[in-house]
Amino acid sequence: LSRGLGDVYKRQGSECAFDLRLVAPRLPDFPVPAGHTEQTWLVELVRHGATTRYGPREAPRVKRAWERLDHELATIDQLGFPGYFLTVWDIVRFCTERDIYCQGRGSAATSAVCFALGITNVDAVKLGLLFERFLSPARDGPPDIDVDIESGRREEVIQYVYERYGRRHTAQVANVICYRARSALRDMGKALGHSRQEVDDWAKASDRDQPLGGRNRLPPLLGELATEVLDFPRHLGIHSGGMVICDRPVIEVCPVEWARMPGRTVLQWDKDDCATVGLVKFDLLGLGMLEAIHHMVDL
Repeated sequence: LSRGLGDVYKRQGSECAFDLRLVAPRLPDFPVPAGHTEQTWLVELVRHGATTRYGPREAPRVKRAWERLDHELATIDQLGFPGYFLTVWDIVRFCTERDIYCQGRGSAATSAVCFALGITNVDAVKLGLLFERFLSPARDGPPDIDVDIESGRREEVIQYVYERYGRRHTAQVANVICYRARSALRDMGKALGHSRQEVDDWAKASDRDQPLGGRNRLPPLLGELATEVLDFPRHLGIHSGGMVICDRPVIEVCPVEWARMPGRTVLQWDKDDCATVGLVKFDLLGLGMLEAIHHMVDL
C-alpha cells in the first residue's frame, strides 16, 4: 500500500513540476525596414559604419578588418543575437542624436562590430583584441555590453527605453540589500525598544563587516538577534543601471513594483535571478567623468 501511494505522490509531484524555460522571455523583435531581417539589417548598419571606420571593403585602411567583421557577424547570427546588438545600437543612436555623451566599455571593446556601430571607440582590429573574449559559441547566455552615459543625463536614456519598449515590457533590476552588522544592530535594537542614541552608539562601535565588534557591551539578546539576521535580505534597491526588456509583460515573468524615484519601475529580482530565468539585461551606467568631459568640450 505504501509503495502504491508513493508512486501516486511521485506522479502528482511530476505533474506539478515545471521548468523555468517555460517562462523564459525573449527580447522583443527589433523593428527593421521592409525586406530585412534583424540579421540583414545589422549587416547593413555594420557595412555603413565600417566603410566610415575602415574604408571600403575593396580598399580597407586596416588590414583584415572586413574579414574580422564577417567572422563576428557570422558568430552573432549563429548564436541568434542580432536583436541584442540592434537594441544597444539604438540606445547609442538616441544618445548621439541628443548630444548625450556615452561609451560602450568592457569586453565589448574587443568587437569590431561594436566599433563599426559606434557603440565603442576602440579599434579592436588594429589593436589585435580577441573577439572571443566577448562572444563565442563556447560561452553561455547573451553578450554583455555596458554603456557608460554622462551621469547628469542618464535619466533621459532610461526614460527613452521605457518609452521605446513600453512600461509593461521593461523594468529596472533590483539590488537585494542584506543586513550587515550595523544595520542589523539598528533594526534589532529598535525592535527591542532601545533608545535611538543607544542603538546608534552600538552600531558605530561595531565593525561594518565583522559582526558586532562591540558585542561585549551589547545586551545579550540584542547581540544574539543581530547575529542571527546577518546576510538576511532587508529591502530592495535599484541596480546601478541594469534594465531588462521583455517580449511580454514583465509581470508575467517577475513581480514589478514602483520605485521611490518617480517614473521608474523595478523588478523584485536581482541580476543573478534575471540571468537564471533568461531575462536579458542592459547596463546603462552613469559616469561623472563623461559629464565632466562634456562640460570641458563645451567650454
